[in-house]
Amino acid sequence: LFDAVNCLAKENARLLVLGRKHMLMNSSNWKREIMMEMQNKADFFFAENISEDDAFLLYATLRSGKHCKFVTRDFLRDHKACLSDSLTRHLFRKWQRGHQIVFFPSAEGRSIKFLPAFRYDCVVQTTGDTWHIPYKDVFEEKYSYQVPRKWLCIQQK
Repeated sequence: LFDAVNCLAKENARLLVLGRKHMLMNSSNWKREIMMEMQNKADFFFAENISEDDAFLLYATLRSGKHCKFVTRDFLRDHKACLSDSLTRHLFRKWQRGHQIVFFPSAEGRSIKFLPAFRYDCVVQTTGDTWHIPYKDVFEEKYSYQVPRKWLCIQQK
């Protein structure tokens, strides 16, 4: 969390960290001085320790406007499963792909990287006589925010 806050704060992003109240207790996992340093770089909201914090995350993201992005390692599958119909689930996945920033710790553990949210919809797109088709080189199981990053461009002659 400390590395993520520092990385995003360098980009002058306005940050809201959603956590639980146990994070305020000085412990081996949550050092008071580190928490204070993070609180100087970001706003914090601490929910009850037994709360379902995903609801806070979704509300804060939606309430903050259409350009707000969120970072979580949660895939939000439970929330998608609660949606009543396939169209609503499709819209939720599309919204998630456009707003969830994916967090990747480096192999060495020394730095972190973020895969940005999509600024476009990852579906077949056409412009005039040109088709843009997203694809993957190999089949692999994926999560809803993981979509192809390669595009095949076909132009009619």
